[in-house]
Amino acid sequence: MRYRTLGRTGIKVSPYALGAMMFGAPPANSDHDDAIRIIHKALDAGINFVDTADRYSGGESEEIVGKALKGRRDNVVLATKVNGPMGDDPNQRGNSRRWIMAEVESSLRRLQTDWIDLYQIHRPDPDTDIEETLSALSDLVRSGKVRAIGSSTMPASDIVEAQWVAERRGLERFRTEQPPYSILNRGIEAEVLPVAQRYGMGTLVWSPLAKGMLTGRIRKGQQTDLRRAAIMTSFSDEARLDTVERIIPLAEQAGLPMTHLAMAFAIAHPGVTSAIIGPRTMRQLDDLLAGIDVSLSDDILDRIDEIVPPGTDVGAPDQSAYLPPALQHADLRRRPAA
Repeated sequence: MRYRTLGRTGIKVSPYALGAMMFGAPPANSDHDDAIRIIHKALDAGINFVDTADRYSGGESEEIVGKALKGRRDNVVLATKVNGPMGDDPNQRGNSRRWIMAEVESSLRRLQTDWIDLYQIHRPDPDTDIEETLSALSDLVRSGKVRAIGSSTMPASDIVEAQWVAERRGLERFRTEQPPYSILNRGIEAEVLPVAQRYGMGTLVWSPLAKGMLTGRIRKGQQTDLRRAAIMTSFSDEARLDTVERIIPLAEQAGLPMTHLAMAFAIAHPGVTSAIIGPRTMRQLDDLLAGIDVSLSDDILDRIDEIVPPGTDVGAPDQSAYLPPALQHADLRRRPAA
């Protein structure tokens, strides 16, 4: 395993991070013992970076990770996130000081640990001043409960603003960003990755398999178990399906499974520190681990560029990614009628 430095934190992490979103309530893996075995096998293979979030299965994912890391905590770089709703109360979500200070204690309890190596803001919160958020996170770092802080799925402009606020107010700054990135979703190459590199931020990317579309199991004109089980409308997006049909022959010519091609692409960019894998079963983990040392030639990368040009996304926007308010609410884009 060739470890990489997480931005300028000095923390060494594996090029694959084990994501725990698929551990917990169905459709995730609800068998705690099986999930723990999967986590242990990933650790035994050299993966030392584990990423979860409070809202995954309503906290159950963090509980599973906590049980799995008993006796191994010191050798794991543990990351979790805060922002998503954790109840019906309108204050049990977001990036306010009130919620961050309360929820970090719940995450620490579920994870059965005294500290979190990387505490991330799961999504931007337009209702909360970024100074409010950074001030709360800074206090957590200074208290020793958190080692480093990061953002997730932030537009490049928000990343820049957060860095400036941190500098001007003497606050801890975001050391990492966690954006979506895959062969089908290359939009972050235009601004997010260059901005993160400029500020020395580590980047751990999510959905390198495009939520299953780059496994080779979702084909145009075919009904698969994965598609039937899926909620994501991207599985029926014609542009994405057409692109997958062009990538499959490229993987075959390279002598690689689709999953190995996709993962190797995700960690090839110099701005990417780690790519998050989210296996639900041991079989899925074994497949991904088998490709951890795969690297792609310039010829293969050039051909991928021809299929999906750098800095572009294929098909409709991913609804689980962050959309700024101006794109969600028509009244923010239209002047009132005279």
